[in-house]
Amino acid sequence: MAGDAKKLQPIIIKRVKKGGHAAHGGAWKIAYADFVTAMMAFFLLMWLLGSTTEGDKKGISDYFQSPLKVALQGGAGAGASNSVITGGGNDLTQSAGQSRRGEGSDAKAKKSAGEQRKAERAKKDAQTLAALAAKIASTISNNPKMAEFSSQIKLEITPDGLQIQIVDDQRRPMFDIGSSSVKPYMRDILKEIGVTLADVDNKISLDGHTDQTPYGNAARGYSNWELSADRANASRRELIAAGMPENKLARVVGMASSLLADPQNPLSPANRRISILVMTKEAEERLLGGAVVPLEAETENVPPATGNTQASP
Repeated sequence: MAGDAKKLQPIIIKRVKKGGHAAHGGAWKIAYADFVTAMMAFFLLMWLLGSTTEGDKKGISDYFQSPLKVALQGGAGAGASNSVITGGGNDLTQSAGQSRRGEGSDAKAKKSAGEQRKAERAKKDAQTLAALAAKIASTISNNPKMAEFSSQIKLEITPDGLQIQIVDDQRRPMFDIGSSSVKPYMRDILKEIGVTLADVDNKISLDGHTDQTPYGNAARGYSNWELSADRANASRRELIAAGMPENKLARVVGMASSLLADPQNPLSPANRRISILVMTKEAEERLLGGAVVPLEAETENVPPATGNTQASP
């Protein structure tokens, strides 16, 4: 038994000692700090963009879009230098080789402010003309006499303003055939429109149009040009009689058949119309910025049509 005990193998217990993690460097802290800084910068950028007016944004955009070619090429405005180093020099009115913000930046600021005022004016014009169109449409629908001729009255918002067109109809012409004598129902329509336009600040352009049917007396110097001008003037008188101030009129023009509403059918009654344009302020500036040619001068310089044997309605 004792011999057997000596043959038993000893029990060996191995204890494994677990060591700690290897030491890390501080690189992750730098990356995290960079991330937080970037997020803070992004937040500040978003906050600044949200609190900056459109005019300031335009000014900032113009500033950064200004090329640096003056500074890179030297010469006037690039430090006023004679140094071989581009942008160098001793001119104390300059800073770091580039012109400090002076007259150029003031001009840009004024331009930006002007564009902002122009945009605000255009927005105001759009609101005014939309309200005027709604008022005229309401007047037509609520007046039984006007409602009967609603198909002949067309309202359209154009880039130049609100266009009110009174279109001829085969069964209901606006004027006597070949004449500028206003029909009674046309007089009623112009009266209502004149009352509506009395309180509008915008200028008015009034055009007369005919179809391409030649006028019978054109050989003696009276053609569709004179007829359209006479009809436009007859409409002008009705609008003024209704209460629209005469100084609102910027232009009265006879267009004859030079601008057809239905070019595919040049003899269509739809081409015979009176067009009243309530102009935007921008359109007023374009029209009145140059010399306004009187109606008489326009009609006198238009060559009469030849070979006319028919009467234009």
